[in-house]
Amino acid sequence: MHSNEFHRTRGLSLAAGALAVVLLGACSVNVKKESNGQDKQVDIKTPMGGIHVSKGADVADTGLSVYPGARLKAEDSGHDDKSANVSISGFGYGLRVVALEYESDDAPEKVLAFYKDQLKKYGSVMECHTSGHFNVNMKYSGKSSESHALNCDSSSGNNVELKVGTDENQHIVAVESEGKGSSFSLVYVRTHGKEADI
Repeated sequence: MHSNEFHRTRGLSLAAGALAVVLLGACSVNVKKESNGQDKQVDIKTPMGGIHVSKGADVADTGLSVYPGARLKAEDSGHDDKSANVSISGFGYGLRVVALEYESDDAPEKVLAFYKDQLKKYGSVMECHTSGHFNVNMKYSGKSSESHALNCDSSSGNNVELKVGTDENQHIVAVESEGKGSSFSLVYVRTHGKEADI
């Protein structure tokens, strides 16, 4: 997944967070900064809900292991982060997105084989091929018993997305070739209504 694609996903989550801030009328805002002065974590709490945005995503929150020898991609010159943990709750709705971007010296086929095995514990693994952008489909279900099957948005291209779960609870691994190795993203997305907790 290219940096701009990762940031589109993160940007959507942050935009939703900004909208929620306006709608909720924040009562408490807590911002933790890094040593260089950049925001590291933002927590907003109101009587009707809250928002948590952190650059320090933990790979354990994706429910997957890091591919052996892989490295978390470094922040680029535009200070674009390669990990994010976003939670939004309020008005009987919740959204959580955890995303991390890695690089490996191994070929995409090896990375894909590793994650196909990892994802099996969550159900049947779908393999999607795309030449376009990494895509996360999210639907809000008013009832936790309802589910929506995942699908492939495209059937051709050199980039591969492995998906498992439902629109409300999904694990995604997006892998693409990068030089002699590969880059890949681990993403966990969970939405819920009143009956469930994030």
